[in-house]
Amino acid sequence: MALGTWAIGGWMWGGTEEKDAIATIHHALDRGINLIDTAPVYGFGQSEEIVGRALEGRRDKVLIATKAGLDWSGEGIVRNSKPARLEKELEDSLRRLKTDVIDIYQIHWPDEATAFEQTAKTLEGFRRDGKIRAIGVSNFAPEHMDRFLKEAPLATIQPPYNLFERGIEDDVLPYAKKHDIVVLAYGALCRGLLSGKITAKTTFDGDDLRNNDPKFKAPRRAQYLAAVAKLDALAKDKFGKSVLALAVRWLLDRGDTIALWGARKPSQLDAIGDVMGWHIDNATMKEIDKILDETVKEPVGPEFMAPARTKAA
Repeated sequence: MALGTWAIGGWMWGGTEEKDAIATIHHALDRGINLIDTAPVYGFGQSEEIVGRALEGRRDKVLIATKAGLDWSGEGIVRNSKPARLEKELEDSLRRLKTDVIDIYQIHWPDEATAFEQTAKTLEGFRRDGKIRAIGVSNFAPEHMDRFLKEAPLATIQPPYNLFERGIEDDVLPYAKKHDIVVLAYGALCRGLLSGKITAKTTFDGDDLRNNDPKFKAPRRAQYLAAVAKLDALAKDKFGKSVLALAVRWLLDRGDTIALWGARKPSQLDAIGDVMGWHIDNATMKEIDKILDETVKEPVGPEFMAPARTKAA
């Protein structure tokens, strides 16, 4: 498992408390997590800055994964993987993270306006210069990765993946296995839906992205909550675990995947121990699929989170 820090940045999660955020990172390290994933756009630099401060004196114990390729210098947020943009983002990230090298540097979203081969060449240059150690991509389809691989090696792919969002099973997962690319799966708890703490009356403050997530709106919220209730009962009956533990264990049992566990308070990491030391058998995997088929009649993916595309030149 790895620690995801989108919520720590505050943006689209109703703000942040730096003291809690730093304590959460330290708690994650104490629990054995040694990979932290962040991005410049998470709080427009705030998440990276918090990670940098939290890791002072501990940098050699942790792998840092961050991203590039989103531009918020104009109106809104757009994809921008032009070499000049990536060069600026890298230097800004190194400064915020208080480090001289980034372990995994990822393109956040595919930018069709910039040739994927050119983007790959730029990142490979960073790697050869010793400023990054490995190259990754996020939210890329196999056809994007095919072009990318012509110019640079890919160590990781970061797609959305959880019990409720399984679109990558038909293309990205097989591709990653074929090309020996590690999967960093984000959204393991589906924005909290699989935590077992969301109810029909739960509301979200400020700019919280769940206010725009169709899973949290009628009629879908009731369907997903019905699935959560049945999955929770199954987890307790079969394993003596919570639905949260079941959801993360399910993800880890799908293959060579690393689950990104998002948290903004130390207590949100307390369930890590419940995920370890057991596995979901094939019969129970089929029961899980049956529950989803019976309850979620109008499934929807995470597409609402995609930033604006730039027009090809």
